[in-house]
Amino acid sequence: ILKWVNPPVTFMMHVGVPLLLQAGVHFPGLHDGDTQRVALETYPGMWAKRVLQRESYKNDNPAKQTQARWLARKNLLHALVWGHDALPMRLQLSSAMADTLVDDASGDSLDAVICMMQAAWAHQQFLSGDPLYGLPPNMDRLEGWIVNA
Repeated sequence: ILKWVNPPVTFMMHVGVPLLLQAGVHFPGLHDGDTQRVALETYPGMWAKRVLQRESYKNDNPAKQTQARWLARKNLLHALVWGHDALPMRLQLSSAMADTLVDDASGDSLDAVICMMQAAWAHQQFLSGDPLYGLPPNMDRLEGWIVNA
């Protein structure tokens, strides 16, 4: 099932992938390109669900930007800073940046940091000798794979 709304992941894929292919980037295990420019797919919500289970951490509707979601963002940030089995790295940041991430009720800033951490994890796998950046060697070449899945 292709998802076209909220967020329009399918639309982003249909627009973005051809542009990345045209630019000649490398998709590990999927499409050879310029290995100095690597494209990886990350999914911050998947990692957040590992940490929070069913708890919601963001909402664009101001009426739904609750204290519980603020606390959930704080818990996610705690997992990023102190490490978590689902992403064994540790984020270093200033107190001001931490406040900015937790106070962004849309979750967009925190999502961006999670994506950055997932990409850093993948790069770490590459530096350790894995040419697939931590992606499984038997992944479906039509489906691809999400980093740190």
